[in-house]
Amino acid sequence: MSDRSKLKVVVVGGGTAGWMTAAALVKLLPDRCDVHLVESEAIGIVGVGEATLPHIRAFNERLGIDEAEFMAATRATFKLGIEFRDWGRVGDGYIHPFGTFGRGNSEVEFHHYWTRLEREGAAAPPIGEFSMAVTMAYLNRFARPDPNPEKLESTFSYAYQFDATLFAPFLRQLAEQMGARRTEGRIVDVELDGEGGDIRAVNLESGERIDGELFIDCSGFFSLLLGKTLEEPFENWSQWLPCDRAVAMPCRTRTALTPYTSAIAMPAGWRWRIPLQHRTGNGYVYSSSFTSDDEAREALIGAVEGDPIAEPRVLKFQAGRRRRSWVRNCVGVGLASGFLEPLESTSIYLIQAAITALVELFPIDGISPLDRDEFNRLIDLEYDRIRDFLILHYHATERSDSPFWDHVRTMQVPDSLHEKMALFRSRGRVAKYREGVFLDASWIAVYIGQRVTPDGYDMRADLPSANVLRDAMSALQSEVRARASALPDHRDYIERYCPMAEAA
Repeated sequence: MSDRSKLKVVVVGGGTAGWMTAAALVKLLPDRCDVHLVESEAIGIVGVGEATLPHIRAFNERLGIDEAEFMAATRATFKLGIEFRDWGRVGDGYIHPFGTFGRGNSEVEFHHYWTRLEREGAAAPPIGEFSMAVTMAYLNRFARPDPNPEKLESTFSYAYQFDATLFAPFLRQLAEQMGARRTEGRIVDVELDGEGGDIRAVNLESGERIDGELFIDCSGFFSLLLGKTLEEPFENWSQWLPCDRAVAMPCRTRTALTPYTSAIAMPAGWRWRIPLQHRTGNGYVYSSSFTSDDEAREALIGAVEGDPIAEPRVLKFQAGRRRRSWVRNCVGVGLASGFLEPLESTSIYLIQAAITALVELFPIDGISPLDRDEFNRLIDLEYDRIRDFLILHYHATERSDSPFWDHVRTMQVPDSLHEKMALFRSRGRVAKYREGVFLDASWIAVYIGQRVTPDGYDMRADLPSANVLRDAMSALQSEVRARASALPDHRDYIERYCPMAEAA
């Protein structure tokens, strides 16, 4: 295609969402679009440290990003899962692993055998002891998965924990090298087509006018185009996800460099811990209906493990999403489209999901209403299913030691989640979908980790005799421990493979 036939794409806003979008479009659709990003450094970004899901690896690979270079530049560490402390009961703990339980090669899912042992009174070990990802995480070990599917070392995946303030500049350099243009400036006006209502152009404080055919709103919570200009309604989910504040504060790392993110329950919400190469990210996500900003700030200061390296910063948000993410000729990506708290590290995944859907449904000869509707269907499904997964963490608790926990324990949940929980309690079955981010092992980890135990299990788990099953489980537990223990220390692996780049 000639340059004249390229679609003029204007990305409004930088940060992680803006530069991920710009980099992906110029890399994956070089002959289909001309990408122009507009951002203002005066506005800043919501960057408090990012923990991710394994899907980001595929995104980086598609863009041709070298893993070691990326990790060094963003001072990243590896992530095998998410640790949850004090959620089901005070004193409980488990890890949601990026990987399977057991060997992952049986027609009968491993948790059915585990449930059988539990119901027979055999006092089965914690299910996490049959997961390579969980065992490696607790031992602070790391190595890449083995490509041989017959090996236990192939049964896990991994993601990254990195400095969000360094990720966007890394992507910006890549995007500009591939042909994306950038203009610095504050948008003061958005021009609409008087007839159809499409966006024509954005006007900057400097007087510059930037026109386009497709506009990508990456303006964060402000949602300048999708929310403010096109007035797309916002669906508020605070009745199920009541946390609406976060106070964030990084500190120096004093403990082991753990290959996992931690989510520690607090009296009015939960606290994150994200270990990076140069510091540890900390934050307290809470409901302003159950505690004050000052109380949350003091609680965080009292809980962090090392010396603070910045003042606590309070962020305000509301859980939910826009009714539609693609309206007319405007696509919302990231916070401009919706927000779900970072309990399961889904923020960057949702950006990636929107970019992937946009690339697959990119306009050919004008914007097709059918393509737009399909995009909105896909993004709505992602948000709705992640929403249910997050609500599960709060609702599946026996805690009643604070007004917040009593509230989430007794609240009404969406019918879609109620049905999922009833199905698992009945037979240990996990609802399956063709589309959606969290697979069976994720739901199983949270269900069992938070004491949602099945009343029954797959009858095929009764085929081995009790002695054969106990011996096989014991052997698997020992093998997982031995193989995980033989792997390198997480910090040592990073220092050899991707030590952080020195500050300029």
